[in-house]
Amino acid sequence: WQRHYRHLAYLAEGEPDGILPDIAPGVLMDGDDIGRWLKRQKQPGTWAQLSTEQQQRLSKLGVQRDQAPPPAPAAARAAKGPSKAQAAFQRGLAALTQWVEKEGDRPVPRGAVVEVEVDGETEPAPVRLGVWMSNTKSRRDRLTAEQLDALRHLGMEWA
Repeated sequence: WQRHYRHLAYLAEGEPDGILPDIAPGVLMDGDDIGRWLKRQKQPGTWAQLSTEQQQRLSKLGVQRDQAPPPAPAAARAAKGPSKAQAAFQRGLAALTQWVEKEGDRPVPRGAVVEVEVDGETEPAPVRLGVWMSNTKSRRDRLTAEQLDALRHLGMEWA
């Protein structure tokens, strides 16, 4: 940290007001990318981990913490509708439901394709159910409790 800071202090000494010029990532001094280092120090998470003395030293050079963008309100996210991943899961779940109604508890072969009605579409969309099942099973640790319950309800013991 001190070596990078010393490079910045050296650059600030050459300025009439003692404030650093704009330093973009990729600016090297003695092989150190001080621009990238400076950008990282300004990030709110990194800035919070600096000691008070380190924050004061950077502030004297005109370096300030970046303002964190405000988190998107939950209502705004909900108004956008389901994400692509959620929509894909729902299509796969609809295809699996059709499979179970038609084939019972017969295993889904990898090449199985099921046509599913999709909201807003005039024609049914093909869902590669075998591939979806394989991917969903391998990523089951990332599924929500509701998604796992829906799969269990359709007889997927691995869920």
